[in-house]
Amino acid sequence: MTSSTARAGVTPATERRAERIRLLVQPVLVLALTAGVLVWAFRRDLTTTQQASISASNIAHLSWQHVLITATVVIIVVVVAVPLGTLLTRPGYRRLAPIFVGIANIGAAAPAIGLIVLCYLATRTTGFWIGVAPIAFYSLLPVLRNTILGYQQVDPTLVDAGRGQGMSTLTVLRRIEFPLAVPYILAGLRTSLVLAVGTATLSFLVSAGGLGILIDTGYKLRDNVTLVVGAVLAVSLALLVDWLGALAEQFLGPRGLR
Repeated sequence: MTSSTARAGVTPATERRAERIRLLVQPVLVLALTAGVLVWAFRRDLTTTQQASISASNIAHLSWQHVLITATVVIIVVVVAVPLGTLLTRPGYRRLAPIFVGIANIGAAAPAIGLIVLCYLATRTTGFWIGVAPIAFYSLLPVLRNTILGYQQVDPTLVDAGRGQGMSTLTVLRRIEFPLAVPYILAGLRTSLVLAVGTATLSFLVSAGGLGILIDTGYKLRDNVTLVVGAVLAVSLALLVDWLGALAEQFLGPRGLR
């Protein structure tokens, strides 16, 4: 039990039980929000414009675009941040870590909408990748920082024990260091997922699609029905992605550390 947990009077068993309850309740909440807002919208007497905006086919199309943007961002972040974070914890490269973390910090500190606009101004083009690239840069820091932190938290005696058994440096990394760093990497990935799905609502600015189109349409036309549907679906998707990240943390880490 950590000191902070002890001061709060919460045992590890209570924390685990609360996490299990949250894992059960959160998808039910997502389902209730999604079904509730869709039933509320479709039962109304919709105008022709509203029927076009919040038809089942259009909602499915925009939701798929939003998921595709988020998934692409996360793949880019993992492919870049995990190997880079691993490299920056190796001897000879550690002195470079502050430089790359500082660059990632710039991406995280800058407003997402500013990064998207700057990417558009630099390329003078719009489309899927113009929406994805700045969001990936914006979401990079949590995974990079947590990857570095995860390796730093590995007990050096475990590394020495592995080398003492004749393991190569690569084998120690693969069988000892990386598995122990996985919980930290997954925690960073969960944060990046939520950042990506939230920021993806801005991708409509560069014609990349997503649920932000519904929010923008509702706002411009003073159409509260479309606005509410877009906002609630975006919130529901963020909660769903956070739940998936929590599941990954719960079941993908080393068995002895769960």
